Amino acid sequence: MSTPDATAASAFDKARTGLWVSLQKHLAAVYEAEGAFAQATAFAETFPFAGSSASPEQLAEYWLRRNALRDLFTDETAQLDTLNKAIRSKGYAEAEKKQLYLLLLGYMDIAASIFERLHAEVPKPLPKDEELDETTARFDRVRKFARLNVKGIAGLLSLPAR
Repeated sequence: MSTPDATAASAFDKARTGLWVSLQKHLAAVYEAEGAFAQATAFAETFPFAGSSASPEQLAEYWLRRNALRDLFTDETAQLDTLNKAIRSKGYAEAEKKQLYLLLLGYMDIAASIFERLHAEVPKPLPKDEELDETTARFDRVRKFARLNVKGIAGLLSLPAR
């Protein structure tokens, strides 16, 4: 017969392993979309680039790949927000939750460096993209919340020594 502590540890280990496997799959999809986007921007020597520096076919491919990366960013952000809330609501010990948030943050930091390309590798002028702006703000909120949970409230309340 297992003890309640052993059962809780087993449940947490399963959750941590599941999160790790899931984040690896998500990262593979993000890297794949980044590779396609990088190929679509290969014609540009500098950013922002002039639309006239590309052929109509290159621009069509650019917008196709950019929209695919932006849609992935939107989907990933929604899933990360849900995951963030799920971690918070679980009955794990604070140290265990921090481990899950650290895994999440590691993924988010890598993904952020890729999704930043949506803001950097753009034509001039770039049409307004409210969906991207909203997704970026939401992603930043989720990441800040995860960092807050790793640092903890006590870490926020302590003032740096002078």
